[in-house]
Amino acid sequence: MIRRQKLIGIVASVLLAAVGTGLLVAYVRSAEDRALKGEKTVDVLVVNNTIPKGTKAEDITSSLRMEQVPVKIATKDALTSTSPLAGKVAAVDLLPGEQLVSTRFTSPAEAQGIAAGMLQVTVALEPVRALGGQLRKGDSVGVTVSFNDPETTHLILHKVRVTDVRTSDGATLTTPASGPAPAASLLVTLAVDAPSMEKVVFGAEHGRLWLSWEPKEANESGTKVQTKAGVNL
Repeated sequence: MIRRQKLIGIVASVLLAAVGTGLLVAYVRSAEDRALKGEKTVDVLVVNNTIPKGTKAEDITSSLRMEQVPVKIATKDALTSTSPLAGKVAAVDLLPGEQLVSTRFTSPAEAQGIAAGMLQVTVALEPVRALGGQLRKGDSVGVTVSFNDPETTHLILHKVRVTDVRTSDGATLTTPASGPAPAASLLVTLAVDAPSMEKVVFGAEHGRLWLSWEPKEANESGTKVQTKAGVNL
């Protein structure tokens, strides 16, 4: 009998809690309606779920909701459609509750830290020529090229940004590097200006490229075209 009374008490408590929650939700909605009454409102897209930096605009629809907000709190240039964002990606993480604006999006190149007007070129390299397979997206490298006829070597480009590193079968190598070096060739994509791209392609076609890790504080002085005679000095 006591157990039955306890059970009835628990059920009653649950029902009261449910009713209370329903009344609270109704009150909040009513308060929102009263707050908006007489206010001029506009439709805006609002972030519903976190959208990570780099997400393509075409992939964010499921993470958005349309919401009516008073004009006075609508963000300037708030969007009602993702159409103006075509071809762009999120420049930063977009958090739930914020209104969707175009200024939070950028081109894929700029999102990777690539200056406007830069080109991207991919070269196939043995792991030993790509820092033992340790290079990763975002690294800064120097590009050295060697030729056999005549036998010359020269560090031709400095502080070139790596925008992608993959194995020959297309698998992206993640950061940080770990485990043994890949056995197959690596596909390394570099961001360069047009004249530098010509040098990279020529070096890959007619010679051998080597990439060296070269952070911004690296000393670039003292380089020159190296020959067998020069190395033996």
